[in-house]
Amino acid sequence: MINAIDKLIDKIKQTNNPTVIGLDSAYEKIPNCIKEKYNEDIEGACKAILEFNKNLIDAVYDIIPAVKINIAFYEMYGLNGMQVFEDTCNYAKQKGMIVITDIKRGDIGTTAKCYSNAFLGRTKIGNIENSIYDVDFITVNAYMGIDSIKPFIEDCIKYNKGIFVLVKTSNPSSGDLQDLKLETGEEVYNKVASLVEEWGENLRGKYEYSSVSAVVGATYPKQLKILRKNAPHTYFLIPGYGSQGGKPEDIALGFDENGLGGIVNASRSLMCAYKSDKWNTKFKEEDYALATRAEAIRMRDELNNAIKQ
Repeated sequence: MINAIDKLIDKIKQTNNPTVIGLDSAYEKIPNCIKEKYNEDIEGACKAILEFNKNLIDAVYDIIPAVKINIAFYEMYGLNGMQVFEDTCNYAKQKGMIVITDIKRGDIGTTAKCYSNAFLGRTKIGNIENSIYDVDFITVNAYMGIDSIKPFIEDCIKYNKGIFVLVKTSNPSSGDLQDLKLETGEEVYNKVASLVEEWGENLRGKYEYSSVSAVVGATYPKQLKILRKNAPHTYFLIPGYGSQGGKPEDIALGFDENGLGGIVNASRSLMCAYKSDKWNTKFKEEDYALATRAEAIRMRDELNNAIKQ
């Protein structure tokens, strides 16, 4: 089986596109042309969300290598929402996309192992091992140390999966903890990055990147540049592009001389492209999927041009 990060990089190279579409599909983001088909209740909302997700995947699966599905936007709809989460994961896999689930899990011992069983490994019932969500990558939180990460790494090795560890996140208050300096003078985010490099040493693939990688936000270009230098084997999942203000020239700092090293997430700017000033005069609401594809192509070209500079 192919190392998870190699699988992702191969897909990025195949599509010539270092982006991932985030499906943070809350009901209020769904076009009215879909919502009006269903009842205005939990069941109807979930049907609308699934239709929206599938249509967006259909629109971009051949030009975007990966999808990032944030579980929080599905959990809030209860069991119906979790079924949509699973169905969306499976549909993206059927279309050949790399599936990243944004779950930010972080706990110790048997709890972390249960999380890992659900998303990366297997759940054993008697003598039978069952795949549950069986995605390619998840996001994890390392605040509790190696105890909270080891079960995931073990399943990454066993099942050729990957994790993105939160290192320097894109939110405004990330510096409250992540930018604090240790007694050595090193910032917390840099220390976590060095641990990620260490933890991922045995999971490096043919491109010299590891399947134990990092979340590094586009909204902090100075730190992004530092981390690219200090964590040469760590691939970056880069949120913060578009609606959060991350600029292409800043994002390019997270890439290496070969144009690798990062995959850039966009959620609202792709999902809701049909509402944006760039596209709302060119596409009607019912053409939302075409608008998403057009924005995906524009984003791809913009990022590739910046990375080549």
